[in-house]
Amino acid sequence: MPTRAISRASPLEPRTEKRHLPSSRVPSRPEPQGPFSFDRPFHAAMAQATMGLSPAALVQAYGDWALHLFLSPDKQIALNERARRQCIRYLEYCLRALLNQTDFCIDPLPQDKRFINEDWRQWPFNVFQQGFLLSQQWWHKATTDIYGFSKHHEDVVSFIVRQLLDTVSPTNFPASNPEIIRATAQQGGFNFLRGAVNFWEDARRAAMGSSPVGSEAFEVGKNLATARGKVIYRNRLIELIQYEPVSAAVYPEPILIVPAWIMKYYILDLSPENSLVQYLVAHGHTVFMISWKNPRAQDRDLGLDDYRKLGLTAALDAISEIISNQSVHCVGYCLGGTLLALGAAAMARMGAQRIRSITLFAAQTDFTEAGELMLFIDEAQVAFLEDMMAEKGYLDTKQLASAFQFLRSNDLIWSAVVQTYMLGERPPMFDLMAWNADPTRLPYRMHSEYLRRLFLDNDLAEGRYVIEDHPISLRDIRAPIFCVSTVSDHIAPWRSVYKIQMLTDANVTFVLSNGGHNAGIVSRPGHPGRHYQIATHNWDEIYVDPDAWRQIATLRQGSWWPAWVSWLARLSGRRIAPPPMGAPEKGLVPLCDAPGGYVLEK
Repeated sequence: MPTRAISRASPLEPRTEKRHLPSSRVPSRPEPQGPFSFDRPFHAAMAQATMGLSPAALVQAYGDWALHLFLSPDKQIALNERARRQCIRYLEYCLRALLNQTDFCIDPLPQDKRFINEDWRQWPFNVFQQGFLLSQQWWHKATTDIYGFSKHHEDVVSFIVRQLLDTVSPTNFPASNPEIIRATAQQGGFNFLRGAVNFWEDARRAAMGSSPVGSEAFEVGKNLATARGKVIYRNRLIELIQYEPVSAAVYPEPILIVPAWIMKYYILDLSPENSLVQYLVAHGHTVFMISWKNPRAQDRDLGLDDYRKLGLTAALDAISEIISNQSVHCVGYCLGGTLLALGAAAMARMGAQRIRSITLFAAQTDFTEAGELMLFIDEAQVAFLEDMMAEKGYLDTKQLASAFQFLRSNDLIWSAVVQTYMLGERPPMFDLMAWNADPTRLPYRMHSEYLRRLFLDNDLAEGRYVIEDHPISLRDIRAPIFCVSTVSDHIAPWRSVYKIQMLTDANVTFVLSNGGHNAGIVSRPGHPGRHYQIATHNWDEIYVDPDAWRQIATLRQGSWWPAWVSWLARLSGRRIAPPPMGAPEKGLVPLCDAPGGYVLEK
C-alpha cells in the first residue's frame, strides 16, 4: 500500500502548519554564528553526568525557593519554631522508647511501606525511623507553602529534597535496618556474600548491555507474544499483525490495538494466561495489533504526524482492504492512546466514519496535571533534552528507564538495592518484568514534539494542535469511549486521564482500576486482589468532578476485562464467519508469523 514519504527536514525547523498558530512553540535553536558549535555537544556530555536533568532548570528552581524563603521572615520563624517543637517531641519519644512505649510520635505516609516490619517498633530502630520521618516532615514544610514561590518550582524542589532524603533513609544501611541485621545473624553473613555476587552479575550485565538475570527464561515467540497470527502489512515504522480466530463466528467489527512506542507491544500479549489479545480472540473478536519499529539514529526525523500516518492511518487502510465496509473498534495504550485521540479527532473533522468505538488505556489528552513527569517539563529542561537527543538522534532506553525509576525511587531503586544486595534475595522474574527489561527508543523529532506540543504547551486540549493545516478538537469525536485508568499510575495519573470527559461530547464509560500503569491494565480475570470502579457519563449530562465520581461509581471485584468485552459486544453486530488472513489479491500477503520482526529489534 502506498505511504507518504517521510520528511527529512531538520527537527529544529518549525513545521509549516505552526504559522497558523504562533502561540505554540517548536524547537528553534539559533544557528551558530561561527565555524564551531559547542552548545549541543557540551550539553549532551553534561546530560550523561546529570541523568538528563538540566542544571539550569534545577538552579532556577532552587534559586526561586531560596530567594522567596529569604524574603519571608514569617516562614523562617515558623520553620524555626517547628524545628524546636519537633526536637522536644523527638527527645520525649526517645525517652519513652527506652521504657518500651511503642506509640509513634509520627506515622509514615500510607504509601510508605518501608517501615511496616514489626522490628521497626523495637529500640533503637524505632528511634532511627522516627527521627527520619520527623526530618522528612520538616523539609516538606520548608520547601512548600511559601508565598510567591512558583508552584512548578515548589514541586521540583520538594521532589528533589525528598529523593535526597530517601538516600539516607535508615532502611538503606545495614547497621540501622533490623531486617538486614536479623538476616545477617541468621545466615552468618552469607546474605552479603550472595548480595555481592548479585551486584557483580548485575554490574557485568549492565556493562555489556545484557538483559537482567532471569529474563533469559522468557523469549518473545516462545513463551511471550505467543498468540497465533500473521504480519500482513509492513512499512518503515510498523508491522501490522492479524491474529487467527479461534471460533467459528466472530463479530463483524475488528479491533485495532495501538500500543505506545515507548514500549514493546507484547505487554498486551504476555504469557498465554496473561494475554489480553488471546482473551479478546477467545471472545469472538478479530484483533489487529500495531508492532512499532524500534527507531535508530537514521529515524531521527520521524515526527508525531508520521506516527499518525504511517501507524494509525496505514493500519486502518490495511484493515479496510481485508474487512471492507466495517468500522473499527480502536484501542490505544498510553502514548498510543494519545495518538489515537489525535487521529480520531482529525478523522472526525474530515467526516470519516472509520471508528466504531474508542478505548483508551492509561492515556492522557490533557497534560496540565500529568503527574510528577511534569516536574521535568519546562523550557530549560526540554531544551536540554533536545540537545542530548540530537547527538544520537533518539532518546536512549537507559535514559527512559532511569527517568521512570527516579520517579519511584523507593519502590524501584532503594528497596531493590536492599533486597538484592543486602538481604541477598533476588526477586523472581515473571513475564511483566521480562517485558519491562525489553525497552525501546524514541526518535528525536517525535519526542521533542511530544514534550513541547502536548506536555509543555498542551496544544491538544487547548485547541491549537494542527493536523493537515487545520486545528483539531476532541469535541468532534462522537464515537463512544471506554477509558481505563489506574489508581497508582505515576505516568498517567487517573485524575489527568479523567479529563477526557471534559474534552469530548461523546459518551464516556470511565473505569478506575487498582494497580499501576502496567499491572492495572494487564489485569486478567482470576488475578487475586483486583477490583475497579465503573460509571458511564453521557454527552448530555452535567460534568461530575473526579472525587464526586469516586463516591458514586460502582465498585466491582475482579478484573475489568469482562466489563469491557461486554461493552464491545453491545456496540458490535451479529457474529459472522471470520475474515481471511490478509488480502493477497490486494497486495496484503501474509509476510511472516507473529510476533514479526520489528518486536525483536534491540
